[in-house]
Amino acid sequence: MQHYAATARILRSALTHAYMFVTSELFDFLSELTDNNDRAWFAANKHRYEDHVKGPLLNLISAFAEPLSQISPNFRAIPKVGGSLFRIHRDIRFSKDKRPYKDYVGIHFRHNKGKDAHAPGFYFHLEPDLCYTAGGIWGANYKMLTRVRTAIVDDTLQWAALKERLITEFDLGLRNKSLKRVPRGFDPAHPFADDLRRRHFIAVKTLTRSQVIGDDQLEMLEVNFRKCAPFVEFLTRAVGMTW
Repeated sequence: MQHYAATARILRSALTHAYMFVTSELFDFLSELTDNNDRAWFAANKHRYEDHVKGPLLNLISAFAEPLSQISPNFRAIPKVGGSLFRIHRDIRFSKDKRPYKDYVGIHFRHNKGKDAHAPGFYFHLEPDLCYTAGGIWGANYKMLTRVRTAIVDDTLQWAALKERLITEFDLGLRNKSLKRVPRGFDPAHPFADDLRRRHFIAVKTLTRSQVIGDDQLEMLEVNFRKCAPFVEFLTRAVGMTW
């Protein structure tokens, strides 16, 4: 088993060195898109999106399927837009912000029982001024949040251990908004009352651009996802899904 793991690491390293998934051209495209967020500019530069963003990231998703299965067999790497790769088009139907395109890209490896991005999962975010890996649940519905809060109350010691383990390298939430009060049915004096008020449960690891475009991109993702895997496992089991 150890020989297999070592061989797999060598093959992944060779693949990453032979093919750089995330490059400086990706960030150049996103930076220019930020300043030229209109359909005419995008149409004229669509080949850059295809060559430096969409194509390489779909290849990354395909290449990461095996490492992901070693973390948990119940999370999926779906190499298509609308699968693991989020669409770059913004939904502007109900938004005052009418810019047609996102100025960032995101990859979500979600649980195979999840129907959308609100399922437990692992996430990779690429933006000119902000890159990070993350794991957890974002934008969960009331039922899922209640289950997570109940799991925290039922196993406070495990939750405390998870937080202590993550606190040195991860942040429980990025741009995270919490409720003003602990939800009804939970003790406002609970030692983790601040966590019971959370609307999202996300462990975030910010990255420098040099880390993101380095020679070990698959390994970097695997290392960061493995570090937050116990946290994601806790949340996955809390909402009734199989780890």
